[in-house]
Amino acid sequence: MQPIGIFGGTFDPIHYGHLRTGFELWQELGLAELRWMPTGNPGHREQPIADPGLRLAMVRAAVADQPGFVVDDREVRRTGVSYSVDTLTELRAEFPERSICLILGMDAFLGLPNWHRWREIMALAHVVVAHRPGWKAPTMGPLGELMVDHGTGGVRDLHTALAGRIYVHAVTQLEISSTDLRNIITSGRDPRFLVPESVREIIRETGCYARANR
Repeated sequence: MQPIGIFGGTFDPIHYGHLRTGFELWQELGLAELRWMPTGNPGHREQPIADPGLRLAMVRAAVADQPGFVVDDREVRRTGVSYSVDTLTELRAEFPERSICLILGMDAFLGLPNWHRWREIMALAHVVVAHRPGWKAPTMGPLGELMVDHGTGGVRDLHTALAGRIYVHAVTQLEISSTDLRNIITSGRDPRFLVPESVREIIRETGCYARANR
């Protein structure tokens, strides 16, 4: 069976940088599906500007027309802080015979040692690192050790094992950030061509970011 991909984040808001990365990895890894998973209450960063329900609606609107893209709202529904290890534990119980690939951006991967019970993640899923071309994986410290013990250069390993590998793959980098997007919107400018039109309409109708600096 093909692996299931997990792409989490605050998505405040979701934009084409997220979507292109997810699409490329869905194709490259041969994923059965890519689950987009908005974080409810992130424990490692500031609270999002848009509320969880609104961010979930934007993600659903953004991926609605793409086969193989699925929205998973479990972290939005969960009370308390959203920890990836808890989510992966749930998914492993639901899919005991299925490979699971947790997709992380470069910055998230570099911060992995600060995550709650981060060492348990490798027993639950593979980690796929989407990075900029030319970036070199860590060779020192806990992440360097993790790369030595778990790194692989073959997509096939993600299919034949249920968990425990780290695969690094360069993706097209669209220089868009959610922070910059929010600044564009709060300054009165239009985010057209940075987000899907369906997401742009939700932002315009709700005024969720226009109110942020008032």
